[in-house]
Amino acid sequence: MPRDLRLSRMLHVLIHLDRHVERATSDQIAGMISTNPVVVRRMMAGLRDKEILISEKGHGGGWQLARPLSAISLLDVYEAIGSPPLFNIGPGAEPADCLVEKAVDARLDLAMQEAERRLLQQFSEISVEDLAQDFEHRFAALHGDADSNTAAAFSHAKS
Repeated sequence: MPRDLRLSRMLHVLIHLDRHVERATSDQIAGMISTNPVVVRRMMAGLRDKEILISEKGHGGGWQLARPLSAISLLDVYEAIGSPPLFNIGPGAEPADCLVEKAVDARLDLAMQEAERRLLQQFSEISVEDLAQDFEHRFAALHGDADSNTAAAFSHAKS
């Protein structure tokens, strides 16, 4: 099963909208994350519905943040993209007749539920601002004390 990239892509976009461009079109965002504008609009719609982004149609329109990154958690973004499955492992989809398989599935299910609960708790404690600051620290370590405007010029070269 291929890896779901929507969460990392949307976090990437949110940081760009905050640090590098105030407003971006679906075409510009598609270029940032190497996909097409239709996919961008589909992914961004959930963030708009959760009031993380606002959008404006027409000339001069585009997507922009509705609130600061410090007020957006990873959990907010995860839920806005539809809460995709976090893990590709677990019990079988069909109910088992075999008692061994039932025991295995029951224990796997409990472990996966606990792992998901813990991960979502961590997501709720991490803001997108935390990620943006991590980017800035990494950029500064590579390029000295450059400001965020300079960071925009190099962000994709090093990502």
